[in-house]
Amino acid sequence: MKWISVSSFTALALFAGSISAPAAPGDTNSSKTAALLQDLLRFDTSNPPGRTIEQAEYLKKIFDAAGIPNEIIRTPDEGRAHFIARLKGDGSKRPVLLAGHSDVVPVERATWTVDPFGGVIKDGFVLGRGAMDFKGGQAVFAQAVLMLAESKKPLARDVIFLAEADEEAGEYGTTWLAKNHWDKIDAEFALNEGGWIFQDKGGVTRQVNITTRDKIYSGLKLEVLGTPTHSSRPMPDSAIGRLTRALAKVSVWDTDPTLTPQTRAYFEALSKSTEGALAADLATLAKSEDPAALREAGKRVSEKGDYPLLWHALMRNTVATTVVKAGVKENVIPGAAEAYINVRLVPGSVPWDVLKQVEAAIDDPSVKVSLAGTMSDAEARDYYDKATKAAASSTETELYKALAESSKKVWPQAEVVSALFEAGTDASAWRQRGVPVYGIYPYPLDNNTLERMHGNDERIAVKSLDEGTQMIFDTLSKVAGK
Repeated sequence: MKWISVSSFTALALFAGSISAPAAPGDTNSSKTAALLQDLLRFDTSNPPGRTIEQAEYLKKIFDAAGIPNEIIRTPDEGRAHFIARLKGDGSKRPVLLAGHSDVVPVERATWTVDPFGGVIKDGFVLGRGAMDFKGGQAVFAQAVLMLAESKKPLARDVIFLAEADEEAGEYGTTWLAKNHWDKIDAEFALNEGGWIFQDKGGVTRQVNITTRDKIYSGLKLEVLGTPTHSSRPMPDSAIGRLTRALAKVSVWDTDPTLTPQTRAYFEALSKSTEGALAADLATLAKSEDPAALREAGKRVSEKGDYPLLWHALMRNTVATTVVKAGVKENVIPGAAEAYINVRLVPGSVPWDVLKQVEAAIDDPSVKVSLAGTMSDAEARDYYDKATKAAASSTETELYKALAESSKKVWPQAEVVSALFEAGTDASAWRQRGVPVYGIYPYPLDNNTLERMHGNDERIAVKSLDEGTQMIFDTLSKVAGK
């Protein structure tokens, strides 16, 4: 863990109880949200090992100074901890919760142009691992709650801020927290990471996506057996050779579009704010039932769209090779090789369908394809049956409506749409208990910024942080204020 003094954060003023509205957009010298993000980035919370306790202790100091009750929830894994703060209302309505994970994915330091844990501001952007996913969101949520406390606005409901440990499938993440401390995070509805706020090439915010459902996480394991021998005598049945050929086929193969009513409505909304051939292809994705037409339109949108990788992922079940294992020494041809393919399922799909499609694409019976994980077949079928039947969060709640209204207030030229999130989040801990969860990355971004997620020089604009903070503050004022 890397500790940097909080002196870089204008939190000295915050500690003194002076919490003001966000700085003027683009003011890198006075943005409280950007300064808070800088300090959060200076804690190396890479997972593994996912040590978040020091960041939780830092947040505790900030919320203590603001007079907001809070606590640190430690997990059985030393170093992994959750932070919870609760701004009290009069209890006439049930709480609203804002959640974001503190842990971040690892970095390849040699490929970064700045220290990934330095909290650097450069060219109007805050750079660092987690700047966009999701410490930027944490900073926005936290600053909005602090502003709400400073405003002294009477509240009808508690506002809960949660900084999570162990995101998504982690052993001590929100599933563990809900099982052991549900009373501390129970709410009428919740806000989490998810939907994107898109800018056009001129920097104008054109679309706000509020996600009401996530894709379903799954994985496939590929295994090949061969004859182990000395590397000086290559074998024709090499396990690595056959696995490599199989993965090469998967890399140039794709699933067909699988469109749900929600995704069709999303593409229809996009088509109305786009022109020319792209608008026509988006309209085809929204309305056509012709598989060939959908494939062709989907191919063009995936290659030439404004956000090609995102749109490609939203319209289909995706497969991506993420882990390859083989070999014990450079002079030994190994007798086994395996790979892991990460699968993100469109709701309504199940992994066995994708498994059969991958087997057909590989077309090699010597490559064994199976469902990855430790669940039995019966457990897996029960899990995916429940996941595919889970309903999307309603767009008729006070929180969704407040998000939509506040988004239009801050970005009047933007289209606000509900959407499917192309990845997974921590939302299932609440959704499984019937609590509506809405996803948003609360800052406008362009495609260049989006594609840095989990990559090099991850960043978010200071101006976007300030605009997002204003939007979330306005949302909380609407949904929690008396």
